[in-house]
Order: sequence, then structure tokens, then C-alpha cells
Amino acid sequence: MRSNLTVPAGAAMPVLVAAAGDQAGVRFLEFFASNIRNPNTRRAYAHAVGEFLTWCAGAGVPSITAVQPLHVAAWIESQTQTLSAPTVKQHLAAIRHLFDWLVIGQVVPHNPAVSVRGPSHTARQGKTPVLDATEARQLLDSINVSTPIGLRDRALIGLMVFSFARIGAALAMRVEDVYVQNRRLWVRLHEKGGKRHEMPCHHTLEAYLHAYLDGTGIASDAKGPLFRTIQRGTGQLSVTSLPQANAYAMVQRRALAAGIGTKIGNHTFRATGITAYLKNGGTLENAATMANHTSTRTTQLYDRRHDEINLDEVERIRV
Repeated sequence: MRSNLTVPAGAAMPVLVAAAGDQAGVRFLEFFASNIRNPNTRRAYAHAVGEFLTWCAGAGVPSITAVQPLHVAAWIESQTQTLSAPTVKQHLAAIRHLFDWLVIGQVVPHNPAVSVRGPSHTARQGKTPVLDATEARQLLDSINVSTPIGLRDRALIGLMVFSFARIGAALAMRVEDVYVQNRRLWVRLHEKGGKRHEMPCHHTLEAYLHAYLDGTGIASDAKGPLFRTIQRGTGQLSVTSLPQANAYAMVQRRALAAGIGTKIGNHTFRATGITAYLKNGGTLENAATMANHTSTRTTQLYDRRHDEINLDEVERIRV
């Protein structure tokens, strides 16, 4: 009997899965719909799995049950020719997790990806572009806050800088996630894995959030999204959450308007805040707690204090 389950967004049924029968199809859909809760992970895994199964079909593999370690190894090798090591490792993780799920569901007898090694990669410093304190202030001060969109953009960027918030956690906030405790404004961030992280606001962020909530009139809508899209033709906030792609486009526009030459993204502000905190005497352990990192090794990837040292040393080269 054919299943009535629908295919989740970004995970259209590949030919190799359909060839393995209804049980395989249902289990494949459940992997994305039930097993992966984070939407960003679901989207990334769906992309990787789709590319792999398309490659397998082109290589003559008749069904997902016929995938062998050699197929996975060959695909990974081809990926390393054009993609970075971390991206290839993420793609391999997606394939491994999918086949683990299919093994448990008795769709395939073994996991063909478990014996395949990904490319080696060691990172002591992240690749996220970072602004120095002067550039960050230049960007924030350049925003015209006489409009709802300006108030929103300044509050969102300020939140990421002063609370080290990830863009996903910031955009998931509700109005009620900005609250008063011990006569100070606090923010509640809903992080990856369902973790809830609460932090007091820096006085600058407190001013930005008060101005945003009061100036746009959304303070009374406790259950509504904190950061929203703009209604077309009105210039006023809608009731729809701001998508991450829109936030990225906003950051690009704001940086261009402020004359920022560094190619930045949403994650830039998290790294900028952490670096500024450490440069002003903060400890790595406290930075890890504030950023909700489980290990200080992760926090160290955001520490760019040595960039200035390297630049100073380079200038010693005189010929």
C-alpha cells in the first residue's frame, strides 16, 4: 500500500529511493521529517543527500540498497576537488546519518559510508570575517533609526554583537523573550538543540531594544516574533518573522551603505562581539559561557586578537 506521506521541503524523492520500494521511501522521508529537528541541518543534509543520490544514479547504481563504500568514497573524492574540507565532512556526515537511519529501519543491511574517511581538517581560527570595534560602531551609527526598518536592523545587529547571538537564535525570538529581571533588560535565546540561553543586556543593547519595541509598537504583542518583515508599500512591520536570507541581505546593504570594505555575513557580529570582549580583558571561559559554547576550543575559533599582531609584524618587513 502506497504511503500518503508528503516529501519535506528540499528533500524530493530521489529515483534510487523510489526504486527500493515503499518501505524505503517512507523511511527516507522520516529521516528528514522526524529524525532531524533543526531546519538548517535538515536543509543542508537534504542538499547533500540529493547530490549524492543523483551522482549515484549517474554512475549506474540501480537502487539505494545497492550503494557500496566505493561509491561513497568516489563521491567524496570528487567533492574535495571543488569544496572546502569542512563542507565535504558535513556532506559525509549527512550520508552516514541517513544510512544509519536506513539500517535501523531494515532498509539496507549495512552502512556503506561508515568505513569512508573524510578529508583531514584542523582549524585553530575560524574563517568568519570580523569587524574591529571602530567598524562595528561605524556600521551601527550609520543606520537611520527614524523608521521601523532602521530600528529593527540596528536592534538585530546590536543583539548579535552585544549578546553573541547566532542569527538563527535571534530570528527565533518572540517579543516576550526581551524581559526585565533585577531592574535590567534580559534576552532569552533559543539555541540549537532546544537549549535556552538567557543573558543580561549591555546598556547599549538595552537602549536599542527599548527604542525598537517602543518605536514600532510591538511591545504589547508578547507572542509575536521580535524581528519581522516589512509590509510592502507601508514601511511598517508585519506579523511575519524575518527570514535568515533577508537578514543576510540586510547586513550586506547596511555594510555597503556604511562604507565597510570587509565582506561580512550574519555570523560576523557574533565573532566581532567575542573578539571585542576578549580584547577588553574578558576571559575565554566567560566568553564561552556567554556564547553558550560547550567548550572553550569552539570560542577560540572566534578570537581574532592575534590578527592585529600579525599585521604589525608584517609591517616590519622593509625592503
